[in-house]
This record gives sequence, C-alpha cells and structure tokens, in this order.
Amino acid sequence: MSQLRTVQVLGGGSAGSSAHVGSLAAGLVARGVQVTVCAPAAVDRAYDFTATGARFLPVPRRSDPAAVAALRAACTGADVVHAHGLHAAARTALALSGRTVPLVTTWHTRRYAEGARRQILHLLERRAARAAAVVLAPSSDLVDLARERGARDARLAPAAVPPAHPDGAVDAGKVRAELGAVDRPLLMAVGSLVPHHGFGALLDAARAWRRLDPVPLLVIAGEGRDREALQRRIRDEELPVSLIGSREGVGELVAAADLALLPSRWEGRSLLAQEALRSGVPLVATAVGGVPELVGEAAELVPYGNAEALARTVVRLLGDPAARTRLAEAGRVQAAGWPTEDDTIAHVLSVYDELAQPLATGRGR
Repeated sequence: MSQLRTVQVLGGGSAGSSAHVGSLAAGLVARGVQVTVCAPAAVDRAYDFTATGARFLPVPRRSDPAAVAALRAACTGADVVHAHGLHAAARTALALSGRTVPLVTTWHTRRYAEGARRQILHLLERRAARAAAVVLAPSSDLVDLARERGARDARLAPAAVPPAHPDGAVDAGKVRAELGAVDRPLLMAVGSLVPHHGFGALLDAARAWRRLDPVPLLVIAGEGRDREALQRRIRDEELPVSLIGSREGVGELVAAADLALLPSRWEGRSLLAQEALRSGVPLVATAVGGVPELVGEAAELVPYGNAEALARTVVRLLGDPAARTRLAEAGRVQAAGWPTEDDTIAHVLSVYDELAQPLATGRGR
C-alpha cells in the first residue's frame, strides 16, 4: 500500500488557479497523498503552500533549459503530475518528454490574442491539450475548446475554492470608509487591467451613472498594462472611478459593495462572482463562458462589450432596493448548491487513481 505522489505545477499563478491549488493541496495531504507544489517563489509567498502540508519547490515561469530541468527533476518519482494553466501545461509537457508519468491539466481560463500572437496561442493550446492524459475544465466551452485542440480526454470538473471570509465577519463600514464610499453607493470590480476584462466598456458605462444623486463610486482592484490608459480616461472624462491596484482581501471589498460588476470577455468560475453570490452582493456580469452555468438566475447578465446595457442595469438596480434584495437571496441559494471543496478533491483524486492504477496495480489508501 504505497503513498500516491503528485506534483502540482503553477505558472504565473492567477488568483483563481493559485487558490485552487492551495485548496487541492490541503485536501490531498489530508487524504494521505504526498504533494509537491512547483511555482514561482512569489506565488508561494502569497499563498503559503507549505502551510497545507505540501512540499514547495520554487520553479520560475520560464521555458529555458534550466527552468525545464528544474521542473523535470521535481517531477521525478511522481505518480501523477497536474499542471494548472496553459503555460504551465506546455512547460510541464516539455519537462516530462520521454517519461510515462501521466499528466493532468486544468484549463482554468481562456486566453485571447490577435494577429501573429493568435497563431502562437493556438499552437500552445494544441501542444497542451495533446500532451495531457486528461484535461479538466470548469466550463463546458473550455471542455469543447480542449477537444477541438486535440485533447484525448477532456472533462468538466468542479473547481471549488474556499470563501475569503467563511465566518462572514466583514466590517463593511470600515471598508467603505477606506475606499471613500461612506455616503454613496459602492460598485466593485476585480481583475487584471487588460483588454479582455472589459474595463473599457465599464468606464463607458460609468458615464451614465454620473447623473445619479449620490454619484456611485466604482472601485476596480487589479493591475495590468492598461492602467495608464484607464487612469487617463478617468481623469480626462472626470469619471467616478478609483483604480486601487492589486489588493489582498478582495473578498472583503466585494462583501462591502452594493453591487459587484464583472464585464469580462470570458470567465470560467470567476472568483469575483463566487464571492459576490456567497456574500449576498448583487452581481451584474457578462453572459460569457462559464458565468451563466455558475450563477444561474441569481445575477443580472448583459452582453459583453455593451456599455449601454451594463449602465442601464446598474442604474435600475441602484434604484430598486427590492430587486437587489431578491438577487442577494438568490445568490446565497445558488452558492449553497455549488460543488464543495470536498467534491472537487474527490473528483481530482478519482482521476489520479484512474491514471496511476495501470502504473502501480494494487495501490490504495
């Protein structure tokens, strides 16, 4: 009865994938699985994987020979290797070249590119899909994409992460005071400041609610290459918007808001959406990717890129407390029906056992 040995590989470590790996590592260790997490050192400083009982090995987010060799060495002796994200999957496939250890890949999100970059992205997706024994994805459209790119086995999989404040204790007054929204509605959005997160359309929508009294404050937490352009628009157009950069405790910011906004081009199991519904904060989101599956009837959905529909929905909800209350209640009910961390860990463990069994018959726990 030998112990199952797994390696979890992260690339840049988005908030969703990093939280998922932390939850997965803790659950697997608790079930007697030996877990090693490979990720850039900065990701471990933020998520402290060793606190879960896992072993941590720093591996940079690069594909040069030294980084690939370090990852290859870390995977020596593993029964199953699990890569999280497209770039991590491609690098791990390269590191495992010539070895028979099964590779599981979770595609947490969908990426977009234009021009020549689009062709490169397409090739990267094909390489990652074809190298994996099993591709797991949190939404049906990602499962379909993996199959289109040549995945031998692509499956819809739960990907629960722990709530940011499980005890529900959030000092909303303090949070709102810090953000400058004591006597005005607070609208909250979270994400890296890049085009596909839709913040340009969100600023377009913000022009429409400047006429309200009091004027709502839109707070966007995140960093990215579009920050300077967004900040210039906020200044030049005198928009009631505050960019606060990357912040810890984003769940507390969402819980203190009157509305949570998700204007992205694509989302799977959005952390913002999960935090909003769990906290009873009404959500306005784009009807893209896995969002409709995730929220059901418990959120207001609008088309991606339609600033007019987004603005109209926000203004209507701010003026209708009863509608906000209904959404808050529906959100909590919807969240209660989501797969739990235990469900997620049990599913992943069943995949591991399925793949590892042919390599070591008779393994069990």
